[in-house]
Amino acid sequence: MKRGPSPFRIVVTLVLTLAIPQTVHATAGSEIPSWLQHHIGTSEGQITEVVLQRARALYQEQTRLSDIRNPCYFAMDATRPSTSSSGQPGQRFYIICEGDESFRAVSSGYGNGRDLPEADFSNGRECAQNFSNAEGSKLTAGGAYVTAETRTSFKGYFSEEGERVPFTRTFLLFDGMGEADNAREREIGGHVAMFLRWQCRYSNPESPYADAEGYVPFGNLVNYTGGRSNGCTTWSEEVAEEIIALVEENPTTLYIYPESADINAVAAAVEAGRDPTEEGLYWNASCLGEIGAPQFWPREELQPIIDRWRQTLPDQPPLELPICR
Repeated sequence: MKRGPSPFRIVVTLVLTLAIPQTVHATAGSEIPSWLQHHIGTSEGQITEVVLQRARALYQEQTRLSDIRNPCYFAMDATRPSTSSSGQPGQRFYIICEGDESFRAVSSGYGNGRDLPEADFSNGRECAQNFSNAEGSKLTAGGAYVTAETRTSFKGYFSEEGERVPFTRTFLLFDGMGEADNAREREIGGHVAMFLRWQCRYSNPESPYADAEGYVPFGNLVNYTGGRSNGCTTWSEEVAEEIIALVEENPTTLYIYPESADINAVAAAVEAGRDPTEEGLYWNASCLGEIGAPQFWPREELQPIIDRWRQTLPDQPPLELPICR
């Protein structure tokens, strides 16, 4: 039987729109500069004030307490829709460089979740309803992160202009804090919104990526910019290259909204028939209308469900791709 909203949801009555969560503390001299205030709002390409305030506070805190010296920082609003009114990927990830007064809003994916026999915590393509920090949930976990090292891996070959070319993908790891402190365990980070759907393998012993028998995988390159992911932050090819170059050996902070307290407070208001905005709470209006109410699945509640499901999976033989024709 599929589960509905958790009976263990914590009802939060604090006003959270301007509050700073436990993982992020306000700092002196943190008044938002006038040039950046022009980018505050709920329209496409803008950032809401609560997301910006928390992202700035996290960045200022970490530049004081750690060795972060990057002039830019990141923020993400996972309550926004995947598609803008123009039909283009929705802008919900922000690159902010206050030194040169630079602000850029770009698209990004969010976690697609899972539909398991004991619980359906899957997300639609347009709006995220379910969030969690459980390992294996494939969901987004809001909170404070710091970018870490990168890892580049070979995924296979694909066809481009009649030539078979290799596809490698660079993965930017995140280190989380607070309720996102298991980001490493969850293998959470950022990468280009592309993957290779394998079809077959062919002999290419001269390739540096060939296996012991001289074969390499081949498939179709799939671009899912602005859609869903396995819980990671995903960007377009151009933006991914820019972000990775910006933080390579020069880490910075990333704040992802919403956290569990935000989710629980908005859900409690909706379920009580109250308007969240009248209680000082923020959620993107169009997505809230689509999902009804959001839900946060604590790892303590969701992890046992995922683990029991994994135990029911049959042993799978090693994947052996057919030979390409």
